[in-house]
Amino acid sequence: MRVLTVIDSLAVGGAEQSLAALTPSLIERGIEMHVAYLVDRPGVGSELVEGGAILHPLVGGGGRPGAVRRAFTLMRRIRPDLVHTTLYTADVIGRTAAWLLRIPVVSSIVTESYGPEHIHNPEYSAWKVRAAYAVDAATARFVDRFHAVSENSAAVMAQRLRIPLDRIEVIPRGRDPERLGVRTEERRRAVRDALGIDEDVPVVLAVARHYHMKGLDLVMRAFPAVRDAVPGARFLVAGRDGPATSELLRMMDAAGIADAVSLLGYRSDVPDLMSGCDVFVLPSRTEGSPGVLIEAMALEAPTVASDIPSVREIAGGDQQSLILAPVAATDAFAEAITKLLSDRELAATLAAAGRERFLERYTMAAVAEATVRLYERSAKGRIDG
Repeated sequence: MRVLTVIDSLAVGGAEQSLAALTPSLIERGIEMHVAYLVDRPGVGSELVEGGAILHPLVGGGGRPGAVRRAFTLMRRIRPDLVHTTLYTADVIGRTAAWLLRIPVVSSIVTESYGPEHIHNPEYSAWKVRAAYAVDAATARFVDRFHAVSENSAAVMAQRLRIPLDRIEVIPRGRDPERLGVRTEERRRAVRDALGIDEDVPVVLAVARHYHMKGLDLVMRAFPAVRDAVPGARFLVAGRDGPATSELLRMMDAAGIADAVSLLGYRSDVPDLMSGCDVFVLPSRTEGSPGVLIEAMALEAPTVASDIPSVREIAGGDQQSLILAPVAATDAFAEAITKLLSDRELAATLAAAGRERFLERYTMAAVAEATVRLYERSAKGRIDG
């Protein structure tokens, strides 16, 4: 089967990293993978090529009509059996071009969009959110089946886009345990040496772009209390600059913690950083399905995370693999981070449970098998229809 994935760009983000991680496993299962991208940004392109994908830039002028023309021309040339779209602009472009050529379409739902939290987000314009919703809902009618990364995303977006729930299949994100490696003392020492951090320094790590929804400001507010309880603690943030960067810098200076916080920017060695930290923190206000949480579980990083549906879903019903803190509850985050830094036995117990949960549900082999079945059903359904 020949599949063309259309995605906004190859810049490093959750959807892009998941595509790069999944590609080799799909190719091993007989899928010929083509990836088209609308904006040329550095990121996971080399990983995709190394994994066996064929890349197709759709960069050019003419706005969305121009992008649809380029996508249409590409699809007519390579004749995919299925088009898989991911992220908003790629959804609109890829769905439209595939509909014109009567090619079956799968679209991924990777987050919950168009809710009050988006309309009132200071980084967004309310009218643009509503306009995007209208276009997304209209082109959703061109989709044969949807893929959602979590049960919660499926339920929320089925309602918001008025999609029958039985047209959405939930396949969680996955990671390859061999590519991630394992947490070892040698790996911990190596990454700390590279960062200039002593072995006995307590390290808290977050991995996120600098956006309001990622909640990094909550940890900035919590960290003075963490340092009071655990002197010498450091906070590392791996992730690209964004609209919240200036506010994060202001908060660091105002709280007097600039010497304890390092904004590392984009990092290609996140698994190493996770192996070197004492606590991983995921303070997001909302998430579709945080792949970094899956990586933290795989690498046995003791974790504090926001109590949001997608996190609870990944962690499992008993919630024995991490500590949950109420969304935006600064004191609760400070208390939970301090607890894990201070109680190494509890931290080790949670980390081991996280690793077990990862191996049971989130390995790449399981995700690839489910994805291939989705592709086959989607293509066959169009042919049968």
